[in-house]
Amino acid sequence: MNPLRRLPLPPNRRRRERRQADTPERLGVTGPVRKDKRTKNLVRRLRPGDVAVIDHLDLDRVAAETLVERQPAAVVNAARSISGRYPNAGPVILIDAGIPLLDAAGAALFDLREGEQVRIDEHGVVLRGGTEIARGEWLQPEDVHKQVDAAKDNLASALEDFTLNTLSYVRRDRDLLLEGLDLPALRTQLRDRHVLVVVRGHDYKKDLETLRGYISEFRPTLIGVDGGADALLEAGLKPDVILGDMDSVTNEALACGAEIVVHAYPDGRAPGRERVERLGLEPLILPGAGTSEDMAMLLAYEADCDLIVAVGTHASMVDFLDKGRAGMASTFLVRLKVGTKLVDAKGVNRLYQQGVHRTDLVVLVGAALAAMLVATVLSASFREVWETIFELVRVFVHRLVSLF
Repeated sequence: MNPLRRLPLPPNRRRRERRQADTPERLGVTGPVRKDKRTKNLVRRLRPGDVAVIDHLDLDRVAAETLVERQPAAVVNAARSISGRYPNAGPVILIDAGIPLLDAAGAALFDLREGEQVRIDEHGVVLRGGTEIARGEWLQPEDVHKQVDAAKDNLASALEDFTLNTLSYVRRDRDLLLEGLDLPALRTQLRDRHVLVVVRGHDYKKDLETLRGYISEFRPTLIGVDGGADALLEAGLKPDVILGDMDSVTNEALACGAEIVVHAYPDGRAPGRERVERLGLEPLILPGAGTSEDMAMLLAYEADCDLIVAVGTHASMVDFLDKGRAGMASTFLVRLKVGTKLVDAKGVNRLYQQGVHRTDLVVLVGAALAAMLVATVLSASFREVWETIFELVRVFVHRLVSLF
């Protein structure tokens, strides 16, 4: 469901709003602080009941979804969760999940020590002991929806800026399209294989679950892009290759036995290489100007794979604005290049729902009963069996009645 659409409130939302006087933001919230200016780093150590302190301008959908999974007592954002630049869905997801969101509380939040207890009162004041540390605004559901609706009016301007930025970088990045990639010497076989590229984007879990049948049948080579490697492991799948700048993949994923390819800048600088080598692992290096998911697709394409199936990738303007990117030149070029082999499975869970429908079960049981009835009518032996059963039942009932 698109969280930007205004739909009738479900029963749990209606009940929650009827109890509005008892919501946490009115009673206050208490809990230990977990803080990080990068939300994707914070969620790794966030536990239910913690107070999540972030610094995330225009809170995006994926960050909000990962925060909801951790069930913090509240989320406190030093920045504005909705700037109005574009209709970002993150605050809607948090509020609709019942997680209080304190907005624009300021940089002083990061003076708090990790793990210390704080209280946030009903006025949005963050207190350590009895001392005020910061002050923000509790975002209410109706205010969030109004701000998101207002931000939709800015989409035209955002689209114009985004398009101009994209076109300005197309000339710089055109070598991605016109020239081949200098491939690292992978042990993993990609040629003539299906390749599944997994990025930790919106709905990646549901899409992976929907693709289980495909994965089981075709056994594609699995490439996890940064945190996409952890996504594969969480789904019970082992990545064959991990590719990225290594800023969001866990050490556990890096140590799973997959080949590691560090995405480097075009000049060869690879900041992620040092982290991998500290773990005693020897990575391959892949320079390129695009995003890591772009490079994963190019790696599969240039290795002459048969098909590329992409899960969780970013391809729309809102996707890129959520990632803090002002353009998508490399993605535009890469998709032009690999388009004949690319199947974008993002959102496939909404097209195909696995499972048996109730109507199908009714039809199946009805057909089985009809077949049994026909067989009984046409078969003399079956008729004799049923006649014997009916006679026994009749005699039993008659004797039972005679006792009274």
